[in-house]
Formats: sequence, structure tokens, C-alpha cells
Amino acid sequence: MTSQNHHQLHFVLFPLMAPGHFIPMVDMAKLLAQHGVTVTVITTPLIAARLRPTINRATASGLPLRLLHLPFPSLAAGLPEGCESFDAITSLNQVNNFVVAIDMLQQPFEQLFQLLEPKPSCMIADKHIPWVTETGRKFRLPTIIFDGMSCFTLLCTHNLHVSKVHESLSESEPFVLPGLPDTIEVTKSQLPGILRPVPESLRPVSDNLQKVGARVRAVEEEAYGMVVNSFEELEPRYMNGFRKINERLWCIGPLSLSNKDNLDKAERGNKASIDENQCLKWLDTQESGTVIYACLGTLSRLTLTQLVELGSALELSKHPFVWVIEGGDKAEKLDKWMEEDGFEKRTKERGLIIQGWAPQVLVLDHPAVGAFLTHCGWNSTLEGVCAGLPMITWPLFAEQFFNEKLVVKVLETGVSVGAQAVVNLFEEDNFAVLIKREAIKKAVDEVLDAGIKGEERRKRARELGERAKRAVEKGGSSYLNVRLLIQDVMQQLKDKGPNEDHNSS
Repeated sequence: MTSQNHHQLHFVLFPLMAPGHFIPMVDMAKLLAQHGVTVTVITTPLIAARLRPTINRATASGLPLRLLHLPFPSLAAGLPEGCESFDAITSLNQVNNFVVAIDMLQQPFEQLFQLLEPKPSCMIADKHIPWVTETGRKFRLPTIIFDGMSCFTLLCTHNLHVSKVHESLSESEPFVLPGLPDTIEVTKSQLPGILRPVPESLRPVSDNLQKVGARVRAVEEEAYGMVVNSFEELEPRYMNGFRKINERLWCIGPLSLSNKDNLDKAERGNKASIDENQCLKWLDTQESGTVIYACLGTLSRLTLTQLVELGSALELSKHPFVWVIEGGDKAEKLDKWMEEDGFEKRTKERGLIIQGWAPQVLVLDHPAVGAFLTHCGWNSTLEGVCAGLPMITWPLFAEQFFNEKLVVKVLETGVSVGAQAVVNLFEEDNFAVLIKREAIKKAVDEVLDAGIKGEERRKRARELGERAKRAVEKGGSSYLNVRLLIQDVMQQLKDKGPNEDHNSS
């Protein structure tokens, strides 16, 4: 589907070192290359190793795409060797060190940038890398930031920053989010960390993160524009609302739909820890629309007792299920429970358990899957939308409660398990059981209900999935937004004139 070639254009993409950020940016790199733009993705060695099979397949198919890496200063920043991605962090203190490491990347990044041929025309960087606009200024290039969230979340966050209506309220007092086209109620305890006072235990880390937050807002203000992994038909009123704040806004998603073949779907972000064919064979044995796919994201670290509640709810539901469990010591303890309790034996015929990285896009697309139990990370939420699935929502932290509100209240394609408050990363052990098995089973039953309400919810989900696919096809809203983005950068180059060097003075 390569459109007209823009050989003179060279986009440099620099994602944040976290799966929820680099996975959609690699999708974006392929998408831009499909439109004839030369694209260079710059990341760290270990992340590059994860992404290389996908990038190699894309270049072998003729796309003008390459992958470069910079050494990540783990040891110099006080991190363990090989800790190059946010999902490798094991403690709160390491979060600060990770921020330090990102700052230390600026100089080597600029040295590499200076050597790139053809000369870059534009940089698309994650907004959480706080020095990218400064680098863009040095090289006299438009810096476009990537935001891995929805327009709904962007608008909610902006309006709360400006109005501060939540600041005088107690943690559990419901209030209406200001300035939205729908009436949406939340509590302060459900807001992302950047909008809430921080518990004393997190104070040392939080003070640093508040500074990072201020720098990120400065990046947002200075950046030339913003690309968002969403599509206009999903949240038109929220996109229009946020466009009043940031007029150069391009919705070019869902980016996961740039993965067409099964291998790309299976290896998106990492090599799956299960053979994808084995997984598909198992799904082929199940009836259409009956399987629950349960996955709470790469960063969730629920307690063993909470995982037992989830497993018990899946068993009680009597539905077949695919349950994705993160590896590590919790997985070992859970294995032990499954064996001793008899869970494994009782659910052997109707349960598939995947430990580690799952081929999520591939599984969600299978006709046997009827519902997605999700933590409401934005990538997962969009993947559920693309697959046309209703969702069982269980937000944990960050902006996930906003995503739940979009799915349950605005799109009306999901049912909540009833999570009440953000569980901060690395604080999970303070909350043994938040959601009981009965509440999880009730949400599952409601989503898979054969009655009119359940069927209407499924119909809405299916229609959204169709709209998502149309958005990225030739002539669709996201397809046209990619064209507009490319044209805008070309215009910037023309205005700049041929004699201006991109090197810093």
C-alpha cells in the first residue's frame, strides 16, 4: 500500500523505553514507511533486539525503515545492568534512576542524530522524554510528540490541571469531570498520580516525578504538534475538545492495525512465550464468542491472593478462558496454588494459561474470543476495540480509570468489575484483595449475557471494530491524517528553505 514516495522526507522516531510506548511507535514507524517516508527508529540495545524481527520483516518487504540503538546508561544511573525498559524496574527507587538514565541519553542521541543520512526532516518523540524539544530546537526541526493516551484522557487531564476542582475534595467523594460533553463522575482516588497528592511513603520519588511532570508539560507546550493513537470516529467530541487546546493534533490510529500478518501480530512488542499456532489450535476447538481473554498488562503486579480471586472467578464463570500471567516468583507461587488447589485439573479442558508475553492481538482477533478482561491500558483498550469485543474493565493505575469511563460510560461497550482506587506501582502488596471473585464473575456474566442488553453491547462493540478498520484504510480518517501530517512536515521544509543546515550551530 506504499503511497507516493517522499524520498526527501526522513522521520526520526524516539520512543520511551516502556512497552506501552515503544510498541505503538514501531507500528507508527511502519505506517509512515508505508506512506513512502524514510523512517529511523532509535532505541536501546535490548529493546532493539525485541523489535528487530518485526522491523526486519518490514524492511524485507521493501519499506524504507531502519532501527538504530544507543547504549542505555543503566549502571551509570544506578540501575542493574540490562535494566533498559520500564518493565524491568523492580522498585520505586529505580524509577528515579530510570529518569536520570533518560536524561543521560540526550548527548549521545544528539551525536547520533547529527550523523544521520538523509538529514532528518522531523522528529517524533515520546513526550515523556523531557529534553526532546530542546534537541529539536538545536537542529531547527519540528518536534512532534507522541502521546500514548486517548483524546478523552488528554482532555480530562487538561481540564483538571486548569480547574483544580478535585483538589479540595476527599479521596472518595464523587465529582463530575469538568468541561466534558458527557456527565462523567470519578473520585480523587481514581485519578492518575500526576493529579493527586502523594502518600508519604512515595514522597522522595514523587518530588522528582512532579518535576518530570512539569518538564513534560513544558514539552507539550513547545512541541510543534501531537500524534495520538486513536481515531476520530471513536471519540469525535473529545478529539474536537482537545483540538481547541492543541490545534496541531493528528489521530492516526489504531496503530495496532498496521500488523497485517499473523507473525507480526504474534511478535508485536516481543516474542510470545507460547507458540502462536498452539494457541490458535486451542482457540479453534472452542465455540465462537465464548472465550474470555484475561490479561492485566505488562506492569501489573497483583498479589497472589488477588490472582487466586481472579482465577477462581474464571473457573466459576463456567466459560472457556485464556489467562495471561506475568512470569516471576508470583507466577511460581500461583502455579503451586493451581496444583495444590486442584484448579489446574478442574479447568484443564477449558483453560489455557500463558505465562509471560502473550500474542494478544492474534488472540483477540480469533472468532472464539467473546470478551476481554482488561486493565484498560490504552494499547489494550484499542486492541479490544479493533477486535470488536465487549470488555470487562479492571483499571489499576495511571490513566486507566479514565479509559474505563470511556469504555463503560461513553462507548457503552464494557462492564466494570468495580475497582475503586488507583493501586500505585510497587505498592500492590499493601492491597491483598481489592476485587472479590463474585464481583469479577458478575461482570463476566453481564458481558457475556445472552439477553437484549448483552447483545446490544456486543453489537456496539462490533460496529466500533468495523469503524476502526475503516479509519486506517485508504480514504479513512486516520489514513488522511497521516497524509496531512506528512504534508505539514513537507510544508515546514519548504518554508525553511534549502540552505538551512539541520546541524546545531
